[in-house]
Amino acid sequence: MHTRTLGNTGLEVSALGFGCMGISQSYGRPSSREDGIAIIRAAVDAGVTFFDTAEVYGPYTNEDLVGEALEPVRQNVAIATKFGFQIELGKMAGLNSRPSQIRAVADASLKRLRTEWIDLFYQHRVDPDVPIEDVAGAVKDLIAEGKVRHFGLSEAAAATIRRAHAVQPVAAVQSEYSLWWREPERDVLPTLEELGIGFVPFSPLGKGFLTGAIDDTTTFEPTDFRNVVPRFTAENRKANLAFVEWLKTFADRKDATPAQIALAWLLAQKPWIVPIPGTTKRHRLEENLGAADVQLTADDLQQIDRAVSQIEVLGARYPDALLKLVGR
Repeated sequence: MHTRTLGNTGLEVSALGFGCMGISQSYGRPSSREDGIAIIRAAVDAGVTFFDTAEVYGPYTNEDLVGEALEPVRQNVAIATKFGFQIELGKMAGLNSRPSQIRAVADASLKRLRTEWIDLFYQHRVDPDVPIEDVAGAVKDLIAEGKVRHFGLSEAAAATIRRAHAVQPVAAVQSEYSLWWREPERDVLPTLEELGIGFVPFSPLGKGFLTGAIDDTTTFEPTDFRNVVPRFTAENRKANLAFVEWLKTFADRKDATPAQIALAWLLAQKPWIVPIPGTTKRHRLEENLGAADVQLTADDLQQIDRAVSQIEVLGARYPDALLKLVGR
């Protein structure tokens, strides 16, 4: 597995990371602890050195699982986790990025992750009630104390990124980005390139849609987050299959899978982009990591861009309540 560097603060990680959220929530029935640990350790064995979690995943259970899975190899991997939500009675209860909360979350996350430091500490969502300068300052203090090594932001607007970066250099910004959602190209990616900040796309496979395994007849378990995502209504899925069918045909010509093309496309955009696909299945892990070996030519990339521009994707990527939390 090749490595990439996120930002100018020196965070070197595998070119493809691993998003751990789906082990514990959002995509149907959670994995057993044993299976969750096994898939993370399989990723380590395959060369992945960058793992993404958050206190709110579970809540708490995902960090705890990740901590146990990575404890034997802690010196050889980078762990990213997040603060920014208020958690009450086991559920998200609004935003909270007050400096005292950031410190409390860091200390609790360190214990669950069984580590003395957090490699990358993201603000999960921008809190309009707390100046971003105060947030950056709180993380700066944690970095000075050795509890955190790098600062990150998730789903932040370009102007917010600039303000935070002026207080404490931002190593990486995490946002949804894929062939299915290219909004970051407008303002965020140019800002990151200017400031020397890395980019970590989550949902790089369009919440599973770009694998080609989902169509308009697919049913999701009752606890699956996609049941409330407008882009995943049966009607929108049926319309959105046009792009996936094109992607399948293109992938066949490249002797690859649609998922591998989608990930290879992301890797080809910038050398400081590190996607974090997640999975609970060993064969999908192997498939995803195979994307690092797929070479897309300039002509390939032009063909993909033309196809994307000609096919409209229907439906919002989040329900309204969650859309209000992004792009601040």
